[in-house]
Amino acid sequence: MAGNSFGQNFRITTAGESHGPGNVVILDGVPAGIPLAVEDLLPDLERRRPGQSKLVTQRQEGDIPEILSGIFEGKTTGTSIAILIRNQDQRSKDYSNILDKYRPGHADFTFDAKYGFRDYRGGGRSSARETNVRVAAGAVAKKVLKEIWGINILSYVKQVGNIVADIAKPEEVTLEQVETTPVRCPEPESAAKMIALIDEVRKDQDSIGGVSEVVATGVPAGWGEPVFDKLRADLGKAMFSIPAVLGVEFGEGFAAALKRGSENNDVFVMGKDGRVETETNRHGGMLGGISSGMPIVFRCVIKPTSSLSKAQRTVNQAGEEVEIQTKGRHDPCLLPRFVPIAEAMTAVTLLDHALRQESASIVIRSNS
Repeated sequence: MAGNSFGQNFRITTAGESHGPGNVVILDGVPAGIPLAVEDLLPDLERRRPGQSKLVTQRQEGDIPEILSGIFEGKTTGTSIAILIRNQDQRSKDYSNILDKYRPGHADFTFDAKYGFRDYRGGGRSSARETNVRVAAGAVAKKVLKEIWGINILSYVKQVGNIVADIAKPEEVTLEQVETTPVRCPEPESAAKMIALIDEVRKDQDSIGGVSEVVATGVPAGWGEPVFDKLRADLGKAMFSIPAVLGVEFGEGFAAALKRGSENNDVFVMGKDGRVETETNRHGGMLGGISSGMPIVFRCVIKPTSSLSKAQRTVNQAGEEVEIQTKGRHDPCLLPRFVPIAEAMTAVTLLDHALRQESASIVIRSNS
């Protein structure tokens, strides 16, 4: 099965299934000498783990990582880092009644079409359970980006259903504001409405989607490649690799379709620190596929959870029309747990491009 790795100079490779023994990630390219311990991974894993509130799935997983390699005397060695997170609360029997039925919105049918075989226990490899080790890898990447370049990455819930939070200055949102409520929306009034809506759909045995916004501050100008490996393109691929993401927009995004060029362009000025910047940031921090030095801002559309305990129509592997009810424990809204996953994949992408830029700088210096 191809497609298990992401990145070039900083590369992660994952393996594991929702109801298997666990998930593992191998990180290649982490610089040597970075202080790193299990404790560095726990805060983001705690934000992603199931069972943290009534707004998310009640599957009980501690998600305690085990670092198997790449660390000596508390610092990275520059060699491959392997991190394992064991599954502890699998209930595979919850899926025995759907072993030959295709769940609407899931990858059951497409896995059968591709492989002629599938792991029906919670989706197997297609399950979002795999993202726990991505978050572990992202925690490592975030620490490297912070220690070497001073970069901060933060995501939060901007919209649930038709409730949209008014976030005027995304770059000023703090982690403390995000973590104030279980829905992870930094605007208190909107957060309360979101929680009420999620509780309503949960009681109705249904689910609801929304939008998460991601902001990276401190990214220097010059990261990214101008053609196929645009920073924006790689961030888009990173987000679309996360289960349930149906759309990604950068800066003004689709709102740019309503503007004239004179309205959408960001005027260049000299900043107070003597560096070139723009008066506004409609471009979302990237121009021509390369970072501009302004905050990187983008949004992801997350679909409603596909697994529902209410009855739905479908067909089985024989093509017969049947009814399906998905047992098990599922999120009525994916947004609160999506936030740390989006941060992780943003960090993985940015660290990859940071190391690519470092390589390019070495070539520039050697030729000067």
